[in-house]
Amino acid sequence: MSLGARVWGVVRIVASVAMLAVLLPRASRLLDPLWKPTTFLWLAGAVAVTLIGIVLATLRWQRVLIALEVRTKVGPLLSNYLAGLFVSNFLPTTIGGDVLRVTRLSALIHERPRSFASVVLERLTGWIVLPVISLVTLIINPGLLRPPIDDASRLVILISLTTLGLLGLILFGASSPTVGRMLESKDGWLRFLNAVHLGLARFRRQPGAAFEVLVVGFAYQLAVVLAAFLAAKALGLPIGWTAVLAFMPAVAIVQVLPFPTIGGLGVREGAFVLFLHPLGVSADQAITLGLIVYGINLLASLLGAPAFAVGNRPAQAVASA
Repeated sequence: MSLGARVWGVVRIVASVAMLAVLLPRASRLLDPLWKPTTFLWLAGAVAVTLIGIVLATLRWQRVLIALEVRTKVGPLLSNYLAGLFVSNFLPTTIGGDVLRVTRLSALIHERPRSFASVVLERLTGWIVLPVISLVTLIINPGLLRPPIDDASRLVILISLTTLGLLGLILFGASSPTVGRMLESKDGWLRFLNAVHLGLARFRRQPGAAFEVLVVGFAYQLAVVLAAFLAAKALGLPIGWTAVLAFMPAVAIVQVLPFPTIGGLGVREGAFVLFLHPLGVSADQAITLGLIVYGINLLASLLGAPAFAVGNRPAQAVASA
């Protein structure tokens, strides 16, 4: 590991500890009076839905691989997905969970470019689904566009449209025939970009495969939103299902901004404060919700610790040209 990577790892640890020192006291004031049987039931439901969401995310990855003409079993993919979650949420590494997934899938199918393309394309579907969920929800419930919540909703619209716009530019550039001709027969890191280009071309030729990926992607993101809603119910917050459905995708988008903490710590909590305060949710309540959502993800990610420690199982995948 380079010196720069080590320094960045230390920075992330220090920043995360400092952020927890600021946020945890504000959350602890609310948690003590809330511990009752119904609280545990809501939280158990949130954990269960989160685990279902992880399975759905794995199925989305598998559908992308099928579109890339790579046949894999769900078991090895789930193991690698969990290992990636563990790395992303617990280890202050610059490698990241997605890079781990690419590395381990490459060992299974013996083709690194297509492994890279599958993870990139799987992630890109999330950037399609998240803003669409927010925008459709605001259309279904126009009451969220009225005071006092209108400013927060307008910010969600801005985030959603910006995300879709940037994604459209990426997809247009990556799928361009001109780009394809430039990348054709290239060696080195350019062959990874060519794999993404060829993957998008396959989706254009197989709209049914793209539809399947998006359907599973919607199911996964709805599970993420439902887990956050159940966490909000555990705290007794005065917010409805459509409000969480509108704002949680925007939180998921902004929490991946390059902030020097592990797992988006601090960014997620700040976003919850911004979006939920107009609904009568105090800053302490919003921060507590963010930490609980983070804690649920950490708990689910712990299942990836054995997979990370053990590594790949014997190859059970076959790539077809």
